This record gives sequence, structure tokens and C-alpha cells, in this order.
Amino acid sequence: MISKGSKIPSVKIKQVTADGVSDVDTAELFAGKTVAMFSLPGAFTPTCSAKHLPGFTRDADALKAKGVDVIACLSVNDAFVMKAWGEEQHALGKIVFLADGAADFSKALGIDIDLAKFGMGIRANRGLVIAKDGVVQSIEMEAPGQLDVSTAEACSLKLGA
Repeated sequence: MISKGSKIPSVKIKQVTADGVSDVDTAELFAGKTVAMFSLPGAFTPTCSAKHLPGFTRDADALKAKGVDVIACLSVNDAFVMKAWGEEQHALGKIVFLADGAADFSKALGIDIDLAKFGMGIRANRGLVIAKDGVVQSIEMEAPGQLDVSTAEACSLKLGA
């Protein structure tokens, strides 16, 4: 797994914004910016939809006021699912959705998790990465079934005053 001081790897995935869907190189997305990226197992899943994403959507302005340039949500879903979820959650324009359909970025980060026993296959583990200019400043991964260290509130605390 990546750690503090690691560079964000270069992986081609899809990003979904209020402007639509486009290809993105992850190293370029993180370059020259402060990025708070939360990862989660899947769009439209119970905890992700009811608690994880809504906190970041609600607190987007406060996080940006603390210096975050991009708030990104990473999930091993395709861009169409991520777009539909962003629309359903009224989060497009606040959150950049990173569709890691083949789990390539999740694997490159070392945060992939095998949830095949739940019928979900390889997914991104729930967590939070804060990076500045493409370098990891903080990474926190949740224990199974937990939502503590990767919430919007936890992100705000990591960013300080």
C-alpha cells in the first residue's frame, strides 16, 4: 500500500464531473493541487450512499476553505454508474468521481480488496488519501465494516485549522 511520502501513480481511468465524463491520468489530476480522495467499495451501496459520500458533499465548501482544490471519490465502478450516482446524490460539481472500472488505480495504490464472497469482486477499500502536488500527505484505511477514519469530518481534522 502507498504510504506518506509516496507519489501518486500514473494510471488512466475515467473521471466524472458536472461537465461530463473524460479520461484522466491520475498523476496529472493530483499534480499541483491539494486533493482529498476518499475511496469506497461501491456506488449505490448502503454505507457509501447514506453516510460516506453525503458527508463530503455536505462539507465540500468547508474542505475547500481549508485548502483542498479537488475532492475526489474513487470507486471500482464504471463511469456510467458513477455519473448516475453523482446525479442521484446531487454531488456533481462538488465531487470529482473517479471511475476505476478495472481496479487498476486501486491496485496501483495497494488499496484493492477482494469482496467476491459478497458478490462484488475486486473493489477499493474504504479510506482517505490526502495528497499535495501528487505526494501522499496522509492515508487512512478503514477496518472492515467501519466508517471512522475516512469521513469528511476526519478529513477536516487532518487538514487542521
